[in-house]
Amino acid sequence: MRKICVVVGSRANYSSIKSVMLSVKRRDDLKLQVILTASALLDRYGMVANLIKEDGFEVDAEVRMLLEGESPLTMAQSTGIGLMNIPQEIERLDPDVVFTVGDRFETMSTTLATTYMNKHLAHTMGGEVTGTIDESIRHAITKFAHIHFPACEDARQRIIKMGELPEFVFNVGCPRIDLVRDYLEEEIDISHIFEKGVGSEIDLNRPYLLVSQHPVTTEYGKAEKQIWQTLSALTFFDLPAIVLWPNADAGSEDISKGIRKWRERGLAKNMHFFKNLPIQVYVKLMKHAACLIGNSSSGIREGAFIGTPVVNIGSRQNGRMRGENVLDVATEKDEIVEAVDRQLEAGCYKPSEIYGGGNAGEKIASILSDLTLPPLQKRICY
Repeated sequence: MRKICVVVGSRANYSSIKSVMLSVKRRDDLKLQVILTASALLDRYGMVANLIKEDGFEVDAEVRMLLEGESPLTMAQSTGIGLMNIPQEIERLDPDVVFTVGDRFETMSTTLATTYMNKHLAHTMGGEVTGTIDESIRHAITKFAHIHFPACEDARQRIIKMGELPEFVFNVGCPRIDLVRDYLEEEIDISHIFEKGVGSEIDLNRPYLLVSQHPVTTEYGKAEKQIWQTLSALTFFDLPAIVLWPNADAGSEDISKGIRKWRERGLAKNMHFFKNLPIQVYVKLMKHAACLIGNSSSGIREGAFIGTPVVNIGSRQNGRMRGENVLDVATEKDEIVEAVDRQLEAGCYKPSEIYGGGNAGEKIASILSDLTLPPLQKRICY
């Protein structure tokens, strides 16, 4: 039985890999192992550890590595702490393949630990182009990984152009779309969500705006001003807004500070703020939102599949493959207002499957089961 060790470092991480975990768990010829780390173990980011256990997964190891401060310094230090502590769990669990996702700093810790421990590394969502330090981390991980599961075709082609063996590069689609497809089909009552968070209760049967904005690590120090430009733009519309707290990247404290100042000055009329939301709730909110505003990759990926109108702000998603549902603007209030106005007029878009049709998890599990693993020693190939 082939052992597949999945490393989960955040709520977004989990939503990106949950369908893979479910598919691996269902197979008799694969054994799922789970390591939790970084913000997945912290209450302020939603305590994903509890959610994973509620979903029926057994957690094999917990690695605490996240230093508070959300600065470039603490990101680098947290990466080092992860590299010090993840290897001992990999040695203890002795997996055949370690599976990691995306481009965050805890992913880099996992990558270095895995390859130094002479284990095969599988990576999903590689090959994409974006802004921030994530761009460099993502491509570095590609050069360490043995098996690649890009989420779209242009990413697959880019990985091959980076010198990776084509026979180990599989365009399976984005695993997050699997959950989106399932949750869109479910009847889920989300009317109770305003019992949590802070702010005004919003009538979800009427048009509303959804905001998800994270820091851009290469623009550290500008996040507070950037979130104020976004919040100021919201006041031009006679629509309520649901605003999410940022992730744990460097600069997130500046966004949080900006949100707190906005509320303290009494400017948050007709707004409700959440630290985080379960993905099934978030998907339903996206489905019915008049417009999603911010710089989250969910607008690019899930937004395309759902057909949600999206205003993508700033450089964080630069270069990522996108559908016709996305309008790109600079981090300036007037541009945001103009773009949102255009999206409100446009209404919903035709759904697109540029990031897959919702069966990535099954494809990945099948490949991991049947694939003859490549040599541990990699060679660049053109």
